[in-house]
Amino acid sequence: MPDTMNKSKAALADRHAQCNLTDTELDKIINLIYQRAGIVITRQRRDMVYNRLAPRLRSLGIDSFRRYLTLLESTPNHDEWQLFINALTTNLTSFFREAYHFPILAEHARSSRSGGYNVWCTAASTGEEPYSLAMTLDEVLGSNFTGPRILATDIDTHVLTKAKTGTYRLNDINNLTQEQKKKYFLRKVTADGQQQVKVRDILQRDVHFQQLNLIAEKWEIPAPFDAIFCRNVMIYFDKVNQKRLLNRFAKLLKPGGLLFVGHSEHFNNMDSPFRLQGQSVYYLAKDKV
Repeated sequence: MPDTMNKSKAALADRHAQCNLTDTELDKIINLIYQRAGIVITRQRRDMVYNRLAPRLRSLGIDSFRRYLTLLESTPNHDEWQLFINALTTNLTSFFREAYHFPILAEHARSSRSGGYNVWCTAASTGEEPYSLAMTLDEVLGSNFTGPRILATDIDTHVLTKAKTGTYRLNDINNLTQEQKKKYFLRKVTADGQQQVKVRDILQRDVHFQQLNLIAEKWEIPAPFDAIFCRNVMIYFDKVNQKRLLNRFAKLLKPGGLLFVGHSEHFNNMDSPFRLQGQSVYYLAKDKV
């Protein structure tokens, strides 16, 4: 009976909060996430905004979006700001997602003459992409290096916490080769019988995870890089922030460096320092260096 009552109260609180998600409040949320993270959300995504923020209201014991927004706006440095951003950030990832990019990276690393080879993964999410990069570089360059060669950043602190643990479900690595599974992962069973894998030290020591906001005025990162992966990120930004990011990326790449973007992201017609090389891979134009 108590569990049923609690669920009923939670449902009532959610419905009450939804009733109070007015157009004005929705517009304010849209403006705040743009100002804080550069993410563009339209009014058509009202349900998504509600579904992701309603649990935050419930967690704080707040019964309306109006009061929630007052909390945020009245305290610019409140811890809730990060949780607000985390809630509205989309994190879709998998190991070797958009797989055609990794052979291109491998060949670029193999032919590099820059000494060390460093990659910035700008949207680390729960870690699948940076660990995929680490596997690719280990297979091409070996493990003879000092310090991490993958910088993995994300604005969402929640997903970074998971990424640092390097723990995944067993079926998350189904698309890896048997050799990769054996070399880079340890298999384990949880107390409740779930099959999991954990990334081995050989990969974890190769990746440095760091929270970073791509639209922040200053980045504290160890540039320059041989390659930058910014895939399926800029699609959420407007053209002003896209162009600004491209210009900033150009300054952080070594000569001959590559920028990898998502398959649905196209910047060749934009006035930027990059030119399309193929398969959503860009190189820095010589006349822009």
